[in-house]
Amino acid sequence: MTHPPLGEMLVTLRDTTPLVHCMTNYVAMNSTANLLLATGASPAMLHASEEVAEFTAIAGALSINIGTLSTPWAESMQLAARTAKETGTPWVLDPVAVGATAFRQQVCTALLAHRPNVIRANASEVMALTGLASQGRGVDATTTTEDAAQAAIKLAQQQCCIVAMTGETDFITNGTHHYRLTGGHALMPRVTTLGCGLSALVAGFLAANQAHPLSATLAALACFSIAGSRAGQQASGPGSFQVALLDALYALTPDDLSSLSQLETLHAV
Repeated sequence: MTHPPLGEMLVTLRDTTPLVHCMTNYVAMNSTANLLLATGASPAMLHASEEVAEFTAIAGALSINIGTLSTPWAESMQLAARTAKETGTPWVLDPVAVGATAFRQQVCTALLAHRPNVIRANASEVMALTGLASQGRGVDATTTTEDAAQAAIKLAQQQCCIVAMTGETDFITNGTHHYRLTGGHALMPRVTTLGCGLSALVAGFLAANQAHPLSATLAALACFSIAGSRAGQQASGPGSFQVALLDALYALTPDDLSSLSQLETLHAV
């Protein structure tokens, strides 16, 4: 499968500055907003049931992250996801620790009915969503991407969506075409909310490149991978890494994205 150069996805993002409606967790709000701003998108953080549907309808994309879940937030997420489906607004589901509790499983099952365009999750979360595993250890992956590749493909086929399964190695599939992405840095798991921010970044790329959802997803993950590698070369620990990552995202060029991404097309899984 051929797709537009990943660098073009970044050009479009920065030219259009898409508005991304982020329904994310308490821990991630600030870092997610800064990550989107550094890359070139415009973040908004709204959760109130009185306004989420109205705002989703005018946003470029929606990102839903269930990290600090509560009943009021779950209800608002349902409203937003339903609106996204009705209005054709692309949206991303980040099913944080979906296998940990029955409540999270119920909320995600209901959200899946509204057909996310992309599911961005770790391997354990993908396994839980496909019913292949019922427990996960918090937000950490306890299953490797290699173990969960078939589950990711199955989930993508079931949901007619893209599954971006991230970890030490990323696996991306739309159920038919599969990709492996390497890169990043060992410090990335030491900084909280980076995965949350990545999900929102995928939403931003989707908003700017609606005709190419798979390429948009690959571009978002490639941005993170390249910027993570560069940040790790400068950082002395998790604190300086977080700052360096924002700077690296801001400094990324389209040529970087097209030439430096360690993306591999898989012909068999």
